[in-house]
Amino acid sequence: MLELAGILKMFLVVLHLVGMAALMGGFLVQIKALRAKTAEILPAMVHGAWTSFLTGLLLVGVREWELAMGGGEELDNAKIAIKTVVVLIVLTLAIINRKKKPVSGSVLGTIGALTFLNVVLAVFW
Repeated sequence: MLELAGILKMFLVVLHLVGMAALMGGFLVQIKALRAKTAEILPAMVHGAWTSFLTGLLLVGVREWELAMGGGEELDNAKIAIKTVVVLIVLTLAIINRKKKPVSGSVLGTIGALTFLNVVLAVFW
């Protein structure tokens, strides 16, 4: 069972990274559009936020499953809570502003900064 959990965890980590890449990539593509005042929330950003959020929740579930089966490390609940709140803010901003054209620079900047923050938290914490 632990081997299945490990394979599932690796698959979910890949999807989680794809979601983060879609979100950050969408933000980076729109930086030039900010100057022309044509920036928008791309569908890739909304889908990336959803993917990051859902795969993050599933990763926590798999880690809990590993713990229940006698393997894996204890979860850092503070880290999980902070990363979840950050991605929920990003997701909310993306959903609320997805139909606004142009989207304000502060909204787009906040989405980019919070996405970057989540990457930093994942790597350094």
